[in-house]
Amino acid sequence: MNTTVTTWTPYEIRPADTGTPATPEGLAAHLADTALADRLLTEQKALVFRGFHLTPDTLGPVLDLLLRNRLAYVHGNSPRTKVGDNVYTSTEYPAEFTISMHNELSYAESWPSRLAFFCQQAPETGGATPIVDGTRWLASLDPEVREAFAAGVRYTQNLHDGMGLGKSWQDTFETRDRAEVEEYLRGTGADWEWRPDGGLRVSLLRPATVRHPVTGEEVWFNQADQWHPASLGDETAAALARLLPTDELPQYVTFADGSPIPDAYVVQVRDRGLDNAVDVDWHTGDLMVIDNVAVGHGRRPFTGPRRVLVAMTD
Repeated sequence: MNTTVTTWTPYEIRPADTGTPATPEGLAAHLADTALADRLLTEQKALVFRGFHLTPDTLGPVLDLLLRNRLAYVHGNSPRTKVGDNVYTSTEYPAEFTISMHNELSYAESWPSRLAFFCQQAPETGGATPIVDGTRWLASLDPEVREAFAAGVRYTQNLHDGMGLGKSWQDTFETRDRAEVEEYLRGTGADWEWRPDGGLRVSLLRPATVRHPVTGEEVWFNQADQWHPASLGDETAAALARLLPTDELPQYVTFADGSPIPDAYVVQVRDRGLDNAVDVDWHTGDLMVIDNVAVGHGRRPFTGPRRVLVAMTD
C-alpha cells in the first residue's frame, strides 16, 4: 500500500504579502487583527513568517499577539531551558539524533492549542523542524494499527528525586513543593504515588486520536512511539533493559488495558509520521506557529550551533 499521502505544506508569509514594513513592528501590525490570524491558522494549520528580522529582544510583542496566554512547560517530559517569560529552548537532545513526530503534551490531560518556534540561530546544516498533518499521519497507518490503538494508551512516568535517569519531578513540574505537584495532578485524572526513594510515579490514560475542536477532523494524537523502548533502536533498548525492568524506565507506554504495544506498531507509527512530514528549514529570524492538535512536529539532525526557542498557549 502507499503509506505516503497527499503532500501538504505550511503557509509562508513575507513582508510583501502583508503590506507592512519588513520589521518586527510590521509583523506585529499585520497580526493585530487576531481574528484573521486565528482563521488563517485554522485553515492552513501552520504559518511561517520570514523576512521580518525578528530577534529575541523584539519577539515578545509578536508572541503576545499569537499566544495570548503563554503557558509554562509544566508536566513536560523533554529537556529544555527556560529563557524568558514562558519561553523555552527547543528540546535539548544531541544534534545527531532525529526527534520523531509528536504533538506537544499529547500525553497530558490538557495540552497547548498552538506552538510558536523562533529561530534565534540557524544551524550550519540540517536542523529542520519537520511537521506533519495529523489527518494524513492517521491515514498512513495500517488499519490493524489504528484498530489496536482505538481504546487509547496508558503513559507512565518514573520521575526521580534529583538523581537518576530521565527528568526529576522537580524539573517536570517546575516546583520543589510536593503539595503543588499533587494539586496539579488531582486535576488531570492521573494516578500517582510517591516512591520510597523520593521519586514519583505518574500514570495517565489518554486517547490515541482526538478530533480538532474547530474542524472536527480526526487526527493521530499520542506519543506512544516516543515513550516505547522500540523507538530507541535495538542497541539502546537492550542496554536499558539490562539496567531496568520496563515498568521502571523513566517513561513507558502500554495499551489502555496494560497490555504491551508490539514493537512493529511503534516503528510503523514513528516511520510513517516522519515519511509524511514536511521539513521547515530555518533561517535566523524565522517564526513558525502551528496548530498543536492539527499538526505534529519533530527535529532533524544538524551540525553547528542551533538555537530555536519555543512558546505555547492554551
